Amino acid sequence: MFDTLIKSVNSLLWGEGQVLIYILLFTGIWFSVRLKAIQLVKFKHMFSLLKGSSKCNKNDISSFQALCTGLCARVGTGNLAGVAVAISLGGSGAIFWMWVIAILGMATGFAESILGQVYKIRDSNGEFRGGPAYYIQQGLGSRAFVFAACLFLGYGFTFSAMQTNTITDALNYAFEIPTHYSGIMITLLAGSIILGGFKAIARFAERVVPVMGIVFMLVAVVITLINFTQVPSMLKDIFLSAFGLQEAGAGAMGAAIKNGIQRGLYSNEAGAGSVPHASASASPIPNHPVTQGYIQMLGVFFDTIVLCSCTAVIILLADVNISGEMEGIRLTQSAMTSHLAQGGVYFVAAAITLFAFTSVVANYAYAESNLHLFKLDNKVGRGIYTLLYLSMMLWGASATLKQVWDLADIALGLMTVVNVIAIILLTPTILSVTNDYHAQRDKGIEPEFKVKT
Repeated sequence: MFDTLIKSVNSLLWGEGQVLIYILLFTGIWFSVRLKAIQLVKFKHMFSLLKGSSKCNKNDISSFQALCTGLCARVGTGNLAGVAVAISLGGSGAIFWMWVIAILGMATGFAESILGQVYKIRDSNGEFRGGPAYYIQQGLGSRAFVFAACLFLGYGFTFSAMQTNTITDALNYAFEIPTHYSGIMITLLAGSIILGGFKAIARFAERVVPVMGIVFMLVAVVITLINFTQVPSMLKDIFLSAFGLQEAGAGAMGAAIKNGIQRGLYSNEAGAGSVPHASASASPIPNHPVTQGYIQMLGVFFDTIVLCSCTAVIILLADVNISGEMEGIRLTQSAMTSHLAQGGVYFVAAAITLFAFTSVVANYAYAESNLHLFKLDNKVGRGIYTLLYLSMMLWGASATLKQVWDLADIALGLMTVVNVIAIILLTPTILSVTNDYHAQRDKGIEPEFKVKT
């Protein structure tokens, strides 16, 4: 009965109902229009803010650390296994729709990250906390129980199981390590980091994310250069497939749109309400919510336009059979093997282990941020949550891929519906804060956010 319920809800959100696809497209277009295509018009300014993003007060978290924490959660199985799933189920055209949802998602990510900053608070430990539950309560005056419940179901439990599942499957495929052994080791390593709290997670993210991103991009660039003559036909195939202009026609176009948007959302998380937790934790320079909005918007670009494209290139340039079954990480490993022989299997195993492990660590921080709302940000509350979180990781090590993805989809879908409604209702606040930032810049003043009382 439980499986039937999960399938019914997922069918409404992602399947025949396709509710989320319409919601996310509308939200991306809404904020792109209301913010006057800020993700394109201010593209250069977005990058310029990286220069001072690593500065902050000694006891606070910097914009760059918050960006890396957000990327920790974003850059995971969606970039390697998720892209493979999108291509195997939706064809190469799914990549085009991943790009579309990413460009639109940049505006959505900008909007929700601003709200994370505007409605942040300091907890009993003096650390900043924020996110959708906070701006729903403070900005809309509504109870945020539904969102918080979805967050704990998704980022608190299900996503950690799914990430662990992908790591153990990759290690088993590459090195024949039994899944329960690698699951125990991953759980112990994650526990040693997350027990240090949000600041320890942010420091870990700042050190690991840039390195793993650069290495993965370099490998993709090398593979592209080696297969340079095939690149034009690959790009042609992506665009033709995206619009159903291949032999399969309109049916293939529908599959490309559905799988591209679904896996694109899962990867970059724009609109899901997750990244505002990382955004709220930062003390940005200049000290204005829009600063962090731009920084987190960069995270959407880097995750999907850059890293997901790297995976797509690796798969589409490989001499492998892309079946219609959900192959997950195995397809990516097979593609890399065709490029780098047996070394490809080891590289993807190492990459997915690191990508997914960083997600596991950041996911813990997102849900932990909401303990304050339930007055559970104490030793007992944190201890119970941590124990449950690590237990779900152990379960995920041996669960079936389909079970885990279905639970992840329903949690992400429900979170997204609640969050999107909230940020659309708070559009006036987003526009006001954005206009304030740019008005100060136009006057030659370093933007500073002042709350009107």
